[in-house]
Amino acid sequence: MSVIVTDTGFGTDDFDGTFVPLGEDGPAIDVPSDADPDAMRALTNAQAVRIAFPSFSDGRGFTLAAILRRAGFTGRLRAYGHVLADQYAMARRNGFDEVEIDDALAARQPQDQWLARADWTAHAYQSRLRG
Repeated sequence: MSVIVTDTGFGTDDFDGTFVPLGEDGPAIDVPSDADPDAMRALTNAQAVRIAFPSFSDGRGFTLAAILRRAGFTGRLRAYGHVLADQYAMARRNGFDEVEIDDALAARQPQDQWLARADWTAHAYQSRLRG
């Protein structure tokens, strides 16, 4: 099972589509962390994109998400894998709508730890500089 984390906390997966690997045709695409950044620009018409985080120390997914959003992607963008609560604000600032974690990670980092970072716009140094 998996847990979907949003700004409102933990929830269940309400996406009813099927993710297919990058390079296959489908409305929902799974993207590995080592995907060619140029490939992201071809995904702007997808309904949903899920970018892998195989390790909390692998931040390439943040870059891929930012590239995809700058290319005009307006669909559902999900980070999945080993994303930590401390990384939630960074994920949101880079364009992710939600994070998918497994039950074991949700047990180690309960909902309150994720909600502490849910006000991700208030904690960005950019907003303090503009304000």
